[in-house]
Amino acid sequence: MTPNASSLATSLVQSVDWLAVAPPTIAALAGLAVLVADLFLPERRKHLLGWGAIAGLALAVLALLPLLNGDRSTFCLTTGAHACSYTADTFALVIQFLVLGGALLTALLSFSALDDLKLPAGEFWFLLLSSASGAALLPASRDLATLVIALEVASLPAFALVGLRRGDRLSSEAALKFFLSSVTATAVMLLGVSFVYAATGSLHLSRIADALTHVDPRLDTLAQAGVVLTLVGFAFKTAAVPFHFWVPDTYAGAPVPVAAYLSVVGKAVGFSGLILVTVLAFPSYADVWGPAVAVLAALTMTAGNAAALRQRPERAFSAVRLLAWSSVAQAGYLLVPIAAAGYADSGEDASRAIGSTVAYALMYAVVNLGAFAVAALVARTSPANRLTDYRGLYTARPAAALALAFFLLCLAGLPPGVIGLFAKVTVFSAAVDAGLGWLAVVMALNVVVALYYYLQWTTVLFRAPERAAATEPAPAAGAAITRPRAVPLTAAIALTAAAGIALSGAPQLVLRFASSTLL
Repeated sequence: MTPNASSLATSLVQSVDWLAVAPPTIAALAGLAVLVADLFLPERRKHLLGWGAIAGLALAVLALLPLLNGDRSTFCLTTGAHACSYTADTFALVIQFLVLGGALLTALLSFSALDDLKLPAGEFWFLLLSSASGAALLPASRDLATLVIALEVASLPAFALVGLRRGDRLSSEAALKFFLSSVTATAVMLLGVSFVYAATGSLHLSRIADALTHVDPRLDTLAQAGVVLTLVGFAFKTAAVPFHFWVPDTYAGAPVPVAAYLSVVGKAVGFSGLILVTVLAFPSYADVWGPAVAVLAALTMTAGNAAALRQRPERAFSAVRLLAWSSVAQAGYLLVPIAAAGYADSGEDASRAIGSTVAYALMYAVVNLGAFAVAALVARTSPANRLTDYRGLYTARPAAALALAFFLLCLAGLPPGVIGLFAKVTVFSAAVDAGLGWLAVVMALNVVVALYYYLQWTTVLFRAPERAAATEPAPAAGAAITRPRAVPLTAAIALTAAAGIALSGAPQLVLRFASSTLL
């Protein structure tokens, strides 16, 4: 081997920073461990798989602590310009904490669902951990290939989780609709990625950003089409209009913990991917994606709130459907700062706008998971999960009713849900600072509209129970709560309520991200 060939071979060899990739790796290894253990555990001990999944997710969260000291990168190019495929920076760590913490709370919600719905434990925990590992990988991805792979690793197990109730027609239809919609969006996104690669000659986000500043005029139209098509896949994951039609049926057909997972972790995956490609890869095309995201934000929050208003309380699964449409409207609020980043005068201003989205997402994750946790509790005695089933909940379960009322008030932005109010003000300020006055007005109107259905549900909790419900034997309802498998569900409600109260008492714990540079 000649000296030049030897030096070239040496330059292509790189070490892997295992500490940087530890969070998604631990989640993936825990999933494999659960799958193998499922082969050997007898049926009566299958519940141990759930505790193993919780331990794996807890270790993945703890693995974030050594990374707080500074940015770490791995899988970097060893020749030419410096570019890495994986970077554990502040943005990645915050989103990884959100998705892994959300998956951990979902695991706590799932114990009773596995018991009540007779779901296969090994498959469920393996799929949840696999999806969580992909969701944790995505915010640290810094090239389009890794982004697409992480998105699919997070999504494919989620399809199976939605359809895991074997023999249930509603569940199968929900999974099929989710799958077909997602595959179509992914195909469009891959077409966009191929256009971007053709125009720039690179897949790394930093190198794409540099190449797009001086793209060949003959390829400018190709590059613009690639930018727009690439955003389609992430817009689907965020449930932005017009890519939102799968949400209500999917949430209603899925087990309630899976719907909670999709509403928080699935949404975080979409928003983190959207932020990375817009702010890091396509800043020079902000005049293309900035107005597009602003229009998507306005349409999404308006469509979500309008559909939520039309939910009939007596319809089956109306409570979950209301939360589904609420999550669509909340996605519109989350899109506002991303649109503001497209109008920012500098990269630092864009990063601060992105911080508003991250702060709002953290608040939303806590209170929305809490609302779904109470919905999962009610579903144990009222499987249809109608809004009418919540009438008189305060009489039967005062703690659960108070917790749900607090979560709904946080989502509405009303005291004592102070963190919800402050988060909305932060997002509103991002739009005003970017000169998007019309979008701020649309958001303000939608916040007022949303008050109606949030407050309507809240008042139902404290109404006197209907006579038929009052004559039902109370011990049966109580027995569902005191069974051992329901203890984790009660713990999830308590944890989310405690976190929401703590954030309302000290909102700066989350809102500081809105004024910091994350990317």
